[in-house]
Amino acid sequence: MDLAEGQVAVVTGAASGIGLAMVRRFAAEGLKVVLADVEEGALEKAVAGLRADGADVHARVVDVGEREQVLELADFAYETYGAVHVLCNNAGVGSGAEGRMWEHEPNDWKWAFAVNVWGVFHGIQAFVPRMITSGRPGHVVNTSSGDGGIAPLPTASVYAVTKAAVVTMTESLYAHLNAEHARVGASVLFPGPHMLRTGLWESHRNRPDRYAKERPRRTPYRSLDQWEAAMKEAGREVQFTPVEEVAEAVVDGIRADRFWMLPPSEHSDAQIRARAQSMLDRANPSYLESFILD
Repeated sequence: MDLAEGQVAVVTGAASGIGLAMVRRFAAEGLKVVLADVEEGALEKAVAGLRADGADVHARVVDVGEREQVLELADFAYETYGAVHVLCNNAGVGSGAEGRMWEHEPNDWKWAFAVNVWGVFHGIQAFVPRMITSGRPGHVVNTSSGDGGIAPLPTASVYAVTKAAVVTMTESLYAHLNAEHARVGASVLFPGPHMLRTGLWESHRNRPDRYAKERPRRTPYRSLDQWEAAMKEAGREVQFTPVEEVAEAVVDGIRADRFWMLPPSEHSDAQIRARAQSMLDRANPSYLESFILD
């Protein structure tokens, strides 16, 4: 679909990282944007900066894991702007799960699924019917991750499982939209090809009490900066992809009606081929054997 001045975008997880970069990129195209995020202080700061730059934006504090809050977000967006053309289900958390899969706390799974999976479905259910009924061109972008959607990451299995679910959910959405001959497209976003500086590592700062951990966190790294410093001390270089590049890929992908928003990467391509070949050969997943889980 064409992006044009006056259209409306809704972005969840919009107060920082990829979400905020997408908001800024949409605003640069002249779109009006509704920002949704669970972190009120960061949301207020983001909106103030955007408005200072002349952007037409509004914000709502939303926990996407709560269906009623997402339905209220949709009502707010339509009452404020009268339409929604672009929906980015971008909010996500790292679960904080540690140890082997059978040692994970149930709350790690419950919280990750509430935000990363149910949050995407809540967005689809709250917005897509109205987007279809309007008869106008529209597009839905669901944020996944190479850690789950391309090849599973055993060292972050809870997160990887949720992001794999987002891929299948978006494939299903795409098929259903086509069956309805809707003027609404769908894409699954794989940010990258390298790591990103987002708040994902510090997800625990917003963890609700109802999903509280039962045991203290064991990891020595409370932030991405601490982890990066440890990697450098160990002589391992860490590469980062600017969030602005991800936002640019989203805009390009919407315009091209591109389902797979997947940046070119020899590493990712090799992972995709290895996984697919393992399935075609009915072979054990040898591509998982290189991961160091201790």
